[in-house]
Amino acid sequence: MSRKINAFSFISSDAEESVEAARRLAVLYGQERPENADVIVALGGDGLMLQTLHDFMNSGKPIYGMNRGSVGFLMNAYHEEGLRERIEAAHSETIRPLMMQAESELSGTVAALAINEVSLLRQSYQAAKIKISIDGTTRLEELICDGVMVATPAGSTAYNLSAQGPILPLDSPLLALTPVSPFRPRRWRGALLPKDVTVRLDILEGEKRPVNAVADHTEVKSVSSVTISEAPDKTVTILFDKDHSWNERILTEQFLY
Repeated sequence: MSRKINAFSFISSDAEESVEAARRLAVLYGQERPENADVIVALGGDGLMLQTLHDFMNSGKPIYGMNRGSVGFLMNAYHEEGLRERIEAAHSETIRPLMMQAESELSGTVAALAINEVSLLRQSYQAAKIKISIDGTTRLEELICDGVMVATPAGSTAYNLSAQGPILPLDSPLLALTPVSPFRPRRWRGALLPKDVTVRLDILEGEKRPVNAVADHTEVKSVSSVTISEAPDKTVTILFDKDHSWNERILTEQFLY
């Protein structure tokens, strides 16, 4: 995709290395307010990128990340030279977040967006018991586990991967439903779901076995049920260098040992 970049807005994490990088790049390329920029350049790690994607959801501003943190799967390599040309030649991917609607006696109904995943995690020493329904049909009457998550392709390399869930290409029309430390059914490793389904997770024995729900940075305690579906009207664009695309990273990650 061809794009013309005249105005940059550099955003950094609080880390000294990121702040200094933003200062140097602003001297080299200029600094505009985000609303006036052609591109948002995020300097930090994946945590900063995730927050930036949330902040500029539906803004029409493409986000280009450069790694100044400890983790940078969503980031490009940091180079100060030729930044304008790199961004103009970058490959774009459109990310569609998940919408979580959690029901809780403590907090009522809480809605939140998740770019990476919606996860349910046990709140106490007791294992969670969760019923899983897809589009109104019960698929698993009782999952006994430490938790369970629904991950987007963008989030499939994050918590989902550490829980041994599948890695999904960014343009895959799928979601990963992945258990965390399942006890029963012991051999159930999760499922791949079409991205347009609605997942409902009901907490069984919630008073004895409390469960928290987390959508990226939003946590809801002691939920009774959580409904998850793709947000139909929310998008954000992320940019990757042509020589180090998301799909190339996916292939590389799957052959690591």
